[in-house]
Amino acid sequence: MILRPGVYLQDRYEILEQVGSGGMSVVYKARCHKLNRLVAIKLLKEEFSNDSTFVSKFKMEAQAAARLSHPNIVNVYDVIDEEKLHYIVMELIEGVTLKAYIARKGRLETKETIGIAIQVAQGIGAAHEQNIIHRDIKPQNMIISRDGKVKVADFGIARGVSAQTLTSAAMGSVHYISPEQARGGYSDARSDIYSLGITIYEMVTGRVPFEGDNTVAIALAHLEEALVPPSVYNPEIPSGLERIILKCTAKKPELRYGSANELIADLRKALVQPDGEFVQSEDEQRALNGQTVKFNGRELAKIKELQVPVREDPVREYVRRPAGETAVTRYQEEKPRPQRPRQPKRDYPREEEADSHIERLLAAGGIVVAILIVAVLIVVFSKLGGLFQPGSGILRQESSSESQEPLAVQTNENGESLKDSEVYMPDVLDLPEDLAEAKLKENFLSMKPTYQTSEVVEKGCVISQSPERGSIVSKYSHVNVVVSLGSEKVDLAALDLDTMSVASARRLLEDSGLIVQILEEESDTVEEGNLIRYEPEKAMEGSTVTLYVSTGPHIKMVPVPELVGKSEAEALALLGEAGLVPGNTSTESSDTVPQGTIIRQEGGENGQIQEGGQISYVVSSGPEARQQRYVASINDVYDLSALIGPGAVGASVTILVRLHQQEPDGTPIYRTLTDEKTITGSTLLPISYTSIESMNGTDRGEVEVVDVESGAVLKSYPLTFFPMD
Repeated sequence: MILRPGVYLQDRYEILEQVGSGGMSVVYKARCHKLNRLVAIKLLKEEFSNDSTFVSKFKMEAQAAARLSHPNIVNVYDVIDEEKLHYIVMELIEGVTLKAYIARKGRLETKETIGIAIQVAQGIGAAHEQNIIHRDIKPQNMIISRDGKVKVADFGIARGVSAQTLTSAAMGSVHYISPEQARGGYSDARSDIYSLGITIYEMVTGRVPFEGDNTVAIALAHLEEALVPPSVYNPEIPSGLERIILKCTAKKPELRYGSANELIADLRKALVQPDGEFVQSEDEQRALNGQTVKFNGRELAKIKELQVPVREDPVREYVRRPAGETAVTRYQEEKPRPQRPRQPKRDYPREEEADSHIERLLAAGGIVVAILIVAVLIVVFSKLGGLFQPGSGILRQESSSESQEPLAVQTNENGESLKDSEVYMPDVLDLPEDLAEAKLKENFLSMKPTYQTSEVVEKGCVISQSPERGSIVSKYSHVNVVVSLGSEKVDLAALDLDTMSVASARRLLEDSGLIVQILEEESDTVEEGNLIRYEPEKAMEGSTVTLYVSTGPHIKMVPVPELVGKSEAEALALLGEAGLVPGNTSTESSDTVPQGTIIRQEGGENGQIQEGGQISYVVSSGPEARQQRYVASINDVYDLSALIGPGAVGASVTILVRLHQQEPDGTPIYRTLTDEKTITGSTLLPISYTSIESMNGTDRGEVEVVDVESGAVLKSYPLTFFPMD
């Protein structure tokens, strides 16, 4: 079903436009008129909405995803069933998908790649802590907002997908699927880490590692084919980041990172030490277990860099890179490999290490056989031809009088012969000084070093050599090499600024002759007041170094919802949707506001409040309850002559008149009817009250005449109270 602009859902969400469509759902931009904000509505496609099992799992997982609250996860507000419509109301992110961003830029820089990867890993790590596995991690499900925040979307959708066979439209994520998902096996958090590793691979190379004619071919590639190291396609990628990618994408889950937090820790190290060897790779773990080790392109190039090549390989070119980077094999004139027919699927698991070991044994055996064949051919042709022509590498000399044994002579790339007193100049460029000297000694040469600074070659490594590599030199001759003293710039990484307080880092930099500039920056990962990063990594004396100091997490402000006039249940729902919590709540009687309705609210300024803030409110308890009135009257007189005595003109007494009643528990209570009054001489005291109201609603009481001085009750008059309308 297609929703047209102007359609209302739940009498609340107005459809504005369609903004996307995937294998299982269509996404619309909508306005929530209740909270006056824009939202995204993901509507399950009709072909899936008829499957009750699928819909049930879809709802269950979406509701689980709604529990997640993290800066790097798209918030889910609600999950709704409306007849045959099943949809999710979620946060609308204005931005682009990571897939579109990669397509636009071709490939991303290292720091940008690591920054995005850390944010994504933080998001899925928060989900993993809640036992929620995404199962569909791919750049299409990562949204980069306009402020640079990366958010992961579509949590829980992939679990619902496992309930049925997918159409080709719904299998768009096969390029990022883990091997265990491809074979339909058990998947956990490490499956998400594999998919994130493929995504990082795509960020740095601009391509996915496995392609195929159909989804089955690509899924089988995840199971069977070795991943081409990303440095083959992007020689500039640091070795530290490459090792992270290779560990994430190990075929076996146990060889990957065990959690997103472990991955985040290594990604942060890669920012500080791009070529650091802090990652325990798949190969190292296998080596520790006594298993066969597979070398990647970068490691093979390192090995070949230490050898003198006999001839050029027409397919690969070994390229020297600046210090701090590792030699890599750059693939050139790479021809497409013919597709080999797939073998029928076995009923037992594939054992990668066993297959790899057998392949290596077969390859080694083939080399031995080839060498034996060549040796036999040499002997045969030498017998048939008598001798080889000059320049072939073996020279046979004959004279009329005598025959000499064959003399082995080496030749260089140009076919030039080498005498016993000569050697080929080895390549010592970029080698540490001690290794370069050892290599020259192995070739019967001595080293004569000089030293100079270099911004390219690491300290202690060879910048240049004379004679050049491959030239013929006499044994025991001197080789002039220039060794790097390192950069004239201050290497900030060597100062371990990340381990210091900002004040200590500033003092150290200023003591090193640098000017320090401090800028503040928000950070969700670095505590307030701590150092986030610094720029540049190396600086000349007298130049400026910028320290970026954390001000803490980004404070997001949200609009304060209007609660007045709403029921308390409605108020709590509005607060939850806005990401707020109730503060102090109280009740108050009201003759105008119905019971249970919000009378007033407090919290926020100018209609805004920090996300997660508190809103206090007062709830009406309805009109104040009115008690039944009880009234009594008395009309009598009290003759004071009995107290003062007849004819006692100068005598006086101070009295008061009060109402005396008792509470249900027997506690006496009093109310004064006539204040203290001094009476002199013999007189009559009127005890006359027409409307005495009961103090506690009881119908019994007494009027008492009390001597103030002694506290004695002089006279008591019983009362009976009657109810009044």
